[in-house]
Amino acid sequence: MAASDPVSAGANGSTDQGASDAPQVAALAQYVKDLSVENPSAPQVFQWNEQPQLDVQFNIAVNKVADDVHEVVLKIDASARSASGVQFVLDLSYAGIFGLRNLPEEQLAPFLLVEGPRLLFPFARQVVAAATQDAGFPPLMLDPIDFAGIYLSQVEAAQAQGGDQPQGETTVQ
Repeated sequence: MAASDPVSAGANGSTDQGASDAPQVAALAQYVKDLSVENPSAPQVFQWNEQPQLDVQFNIAVNKVADDVHEVVLKIDASARSASGVQFVLDLSYAGIFGLRNLPEEQLAPFLLVEGPRLLFPFARQVVAAATQDAGFPPLMLDPIDFAGIYLSQVEAAQAQGGDQPQGETTVQ
């Protein structure tokens, strides 16, 4: 393994040849893949007095980028609506590239659908808060998401239907 290999290099850039068969995980990059914020009722929206109804949904998608490299995309859709109309609509796709080497096959989906999104969520939450604030509203602070609980419920549902565990995508409303 070359020292320039980001999955095999340690925190200090060194490689440990003795542990070459050990599972290795590295967060290689994270980024805003897509962000859209709409304030369709401005400027009238700032005169409305009623409390909006918030709707927040998220989806997790996993894409194989290369051998041992996967992209995890946490998509968050949020909107605020009231009797007067739409206050804001926000769509965010926040992604991370993860290098995974020597991970047992049965651990791949749990990492990509639980740990990957768990690592990305605080950063996506900050983007959502800043974007809603920049649109002229109080920052939308998303509640923490129990990715492990959601994954386990989907595994149980799939097993009850005679299927296999989730492999690449999860959606929750």
